[in-house]
Amino acid sequence: MVFRKLPGVSASGMGLRLSQKFVFLLFLSGLVTLCFGALFFLPDSVRLKRIFLSKTESQPVTVGSENDVREHLKKGAKDPEHLRGITSAKGETSTKLKALSRKPSVTNEAKTDKKDAGGEALEDMMLSRSKTESASKGEKVTSSSNQGANTDTSFDYNKFKKCLLKPPLGIEHGKPSDPQTLQRREKVKEMMKFAWDNYKSFAWGKNELRPLTRNGHIGNMFGGLRGASIVDSLDTLYIMGLMDEYNDAKEWVETSLDLNSNGEASLFEVNIRYVGGLLSAYYLTGEEMFKRKVMVLGEKLLPAFNTPTGIPRGVINLGSGTSWSWGWASAGSSILAEFGTLHLEFVHLSELSNNGIYTEKVMNIRKLLNKIEKPHGLYPNFLSPVSGNWVQHHVSIGGLGDSFYEYLIKSYLMSDKTDEEAKKMYYSALEAIEANLVQKSPGGLTYMAEWRGGILDHKMGHLACFSGGMVVIGADDGAPEKRQHYLDLAAEITHTCHESYSRSATKLGPEAFRFDGGAEATATRLSDRYYILRPEVIESYMYMWRLTHDPKYREWGWEAVEALEQHCRVEAGFSGIRDVYAQTVSHDNMQQSFFLSETLKYLYLLFSDDDLLPLEDWVFNTEAHPLPVVRKRCLQGEGGTHDKTTSE
Repeated sequence: MVFRKLPGVSASGMGLRLSQKFVFLLFLSGLVTLCFGALFFLPDSVRLKRIFLSKTESQPVTVGSENDVREHLKKGAKDPEHLRGITSAKGETSTKLKALSRKPSVTNEAKTDKKDAGGEALEDMMLSRSKTESASKGEKVTSSSNQGANTDTSFDYNKFKKCLLKPPLGIEHGKPSDPQTLQRREKVKEMMKFAWDNYKSFAWGKNELRPLTRNGHIGNMFGGLRGASIVDSLDTLYIMGLMDEYNDAKEWVETSLDLNSNGEASLFEVNIRYVGGLLSAYYLTGEEMFKRKVMVLGEKLLPAFNTPTGIPRGVINLGSGTSWSWGWASAGSSILAEFGTLHLEFVHLSELSNNGIYTEKVMNIRKLLNKIEKPHGLYPNFLSPVSGNWVQHHVSIGGLGDSFYEYLIKSYLMSDKTDEEAKKMYYSALEAIEANLVQKSPGGLTYMAEWRGGILDHKMGHLACFSGGMVVIGADDGAPEKRQHYLDLAAEITHTCHESYSRSATKLGPEAFRFDGGAEATATRLSDRYYILRPEVIESYMYMWRLTHDPKYREWGWEAVEALEQHCRVEAGFSGIRDVYAQTVSHDNMQQSFFLSETLKYLYLLFSDDDLLPLEDWVFNTEAHPLPVVRKRCLQGEGGTHDKTTSE
């Protein structure tokens, strides 16, 4: 026995003196306390989940983790399977991050910033405790919403159609009268069919196509959900009149889209791609199957909001309802471009289900944001879902922040201009952005810098190029005396983003470009030189054309088409490229789903007449899925506002 080796212990091991027993027990209790206590001070609280949650639960997603970000930065553009937004908010790590995105791109700053905030250990401990509670809380929330989400509702699709001002697809599907414009539109349609046919041939049912190796890519952003390219393409195929392809996609969604997955997903990406895609497919076609699917999926997202503040965490297990924050996010924080990019879709989930819980969740986010202090009127990118306080003072209109601002003005427009709170928040934020972030280069280019605690970083990301379109769609609803100013600002930003394209060898723009060290609108770092088929610049071209009809935007759009055809089209689809400044391109072997949902859709709309998805009736989410303006008076009343020409 071990006691035989201790002085003063008898052979039987039972002869410990009282003082020795006390010291020995004190030592053991201290050791146990130290071991268990150390668990709560691990830097990545996800490790606690691996220990305490049941073994049947899937492991957390690695996308967006600290290791993934480190690897992402190490590779640079060598293999950019980027989350938009978490990025986007428009990228793939979301970072459409959009912020890995729109949709979330994760930057070097996202990695380094996570070390800056104090109290990280305490917050991780609180987060770990709330994680173990979230599954049970999620069951309560889910059960309380079952009645509204799973039973027949009072939503009347025919009445909804009567409340539209114009036919969704126009009188002749937006067919332009100008022969050259029509020819260009047909070329974009051919590009969509080519991308779709290759996806169907080599990656059917997978999330995205790898065109060089001719196989599918699943990834771990969507929590076990499959067919991201299918769901993202539904509305694009429909509005282009590719009905055979649309019907194949619809059949797959009906028979093969399995929502009973038990994996960990990006709340942001699932919302903008799957929820947004299914909602738009329903509103455009009236197919009840799309509504049933989206209501089931929407309900699975609700447990992410089970936090002390109601601010959702970025990652959710779609099976168990357990949620947590990205491992790389500072002190377990949530990302502005993620929790701020839910409003449009969740309002429509409430409309379709006749259940106000979805609107209640996103309105609670807005309530908290209005309550807390904002430095210089700006919204930092990281917010604690536990304390409700900002974690860092890093502000960006690109990745990590972008689509939050976009959803403010679009929430106002989608409400039929009745959401005065969204309007006030948007124009106040825009005023702060102009005062603190908008800069003019020595060469006369207007750009939006990033802000770090009062210090400007003279960098603009590709994701931030959506802002030209954002500013122009809000030009008519601000102060009348500022209308022309907003139109000019939108045009200047869009011009700068076009310059980032025209100054590269490929005529495609880099992931980020700088305005320091003598550089203007060019990437100065190797890790910023890649292009992953992003849509933001073309998105602004489309909005600028719709609201100004300046022909240069169609010309710029055609330049992008030619560049995509020359440098990104390969034998089996379209691929991103690693260096836009290289004469001989190197492809990244990824046809992103947002290329089908956004890039090609915006190009098609750019070369169509304005009555195809008219902006009076439709608002595009950050994945370019069209959602209708909610005209509550019309929907609740007897009459409709629809043109008689709507009957199709």
